[in-house]
Order: sequence, then C-alpha cells, then structure tokens
Amino acid sequence: MGILNERVVIITGAGGGLGAAHAKVLAAEGARVLVNDINEDAARKVVDEIITAGGEAAVNTSDITNYEDSARAVQQAIDTWGDVHCVLNNAGINRDRMFASMTEADWDAIMSVHLKGHFCITSHAVQYWRNQSKAGNPVSARILNTTSGAGLQGSIGQSNYAAAKAGIAALTLNQAAELARYGITANAVAPAARTGMTTAVEAMATRMAPPTDGSFDYWAPENVSSLLAWLASDQSAEITGRIFEAEGGKISIADGWRTTEGVDKGARWQPAEVGEAMRTLLAKEVPAQKVYGT
Repeated sequence: MGILNERVVIITGAGGGLGAAHAKVLAAEGARVLVNDINEDAARKVVDEIITAGGEAAVNTSDITNYEDSARAVQQAIDTWGDVHCVLNNAGINRDRMFASMTEADWDAIMSVHLKGHFCITSHAVQYWRNQSKAGNPVSARILNTTSGAGLQGSIGQSNYAAAKAGIAALTLNQAAELARYGITANAVAPAARTGMTTAVEAMATRMAPPTDGSFDYWAPENVSSLLAWLASDQSAEITGRIFEAEGGKISIADGWRTTEGVDKGARWQPAEVGEAMRTLLAKEVPAQKVYGT
C-alpha cells in the first residue's frame, strides 16, 4: 500500500534512465504502470523488475510521435486495469548542435519526440477523462510533463532542445488552465539526474558518478521520481500549473516569464526616447538567469 495504490499511470520512455526509475518508484507506491518504450526488450526488463518486486506493470510499445498509434497506449491501460489516472510524459532524445550548424533533421527530431510526443498520448487520455467527467463520473487525473532547465533559461548548443522544453512548459500552463473543469491537473518537472543523456559528456559522467562511500547519491534519478510519485497521487489535487525543479534532495518552483512594473509614459514613445526609457527600465528590473553554458 502506498500513496498511488491502484492508480493507473502511463509513463513514456520508461525503458531506461529517468523513465525506468519513475516506473519502479511509482509501482512501489502501488501504481499500476504501463511502461511505454519503443525498445520492447528494455520495457520488458523494467516490467519484470516491477513484477518481481510485487508490483503491477505491462509493456507498451506505442510510438508517442504517432497520434493514432499513441491511442493504443491509453486503450491498453483501460483494457488492462479498467481506468487511467495519469500520463507521465518522460520520453526524450538529444540532437545537440550549435544553432549555426543545426540541420532541419536535428530540429524536427527533437520537436517530434519532445513536443509532439507530449501531445499525442495526453490528447487521447484527456478525451477519455473529459468524457468521464461529462458522464458524471468523478475524475482525479494528472498530466505530468518533463521540461528542463534548458527550456526555462536556455542552453548553449541546445537551441532545438531548449525550444521544445520551453514549449512543454507553456503547454503545461495551458493544460492546467483549460482542463481543471474536468478534474485534470497539469504540472511539469525539470529534472537534474544521472541518465544516459546527461552522462554522455565525460565531464558530466565523472561529476554525476554514484558515490562509493555509501553517502547520499545526489544525482540518482529516483530522487526526482519521488516528487513525480506525489504529483501523480490524489494528494496533489490542489496543485496545478506549476513548473518544479528537482535535483538531489531539493525541490523548487521555477518562476517563469512574468510582466514587470515597466515604465509608462502615458503616450506613444518617440523612437529617440526609447533608449532613455530602456535604461530606466533595465536599471530597476531583476536580471534574467544566465543561459546554461555562458
């Protein structure tokens, strides 16, 4: 018994890395987990580990970038366990290049997996939840999206990835505002953890290596999974439209774009006047966080 007892959760990209950690932690809290990954062998390994530990899980290989195929994941969860309560969008890839060297294929691949991938399965789940709500059935549903610090403040060499992750953050705000009427919450998490993506660079692999002295494993992906487990539960019903950052033992809220006090002339600015207005404006406003890598 845990905080997710009998709640049905779909996790995308759950055959490894953060997704696998999420699947195991949520299952340990009682969730019935549909482990989605295009690599069936990887997904099967995670499912077998969950079942061996006494949990419930099933393999799904739907292509999250294909709208029709992604519907199969939602239907499988319903057919297997009778309902679905949460979609945790985790799947992602990297195609890192400086903007001047980026190809159209680099751009399209990232947008497809990250941004469209966050849309497809969630769209089918939302239609199911909306129909349940309209039929008078109680709905306590969760959309959990994965953004990134790159999307919140930019990242050198990752303009495609940063743009997609920024889009996911904005998507989360829209989902929260539009879907609350149906009993659906939407939140996003920007994780910092040891995965195949983050340790591809040797320096990062060294920095994020597990400790050998038995001390707290700061970069363990399970640290992030604990936050997502709570957000997937009934206990988080009052939390929506938030972007969280999770790193080690720290949970924080990313306070995004916000309109400042500004300067107001009360009339149209003449072009020659804008320079002085800009100096006044910038002198009293809080500077933006620096772009990663600068």
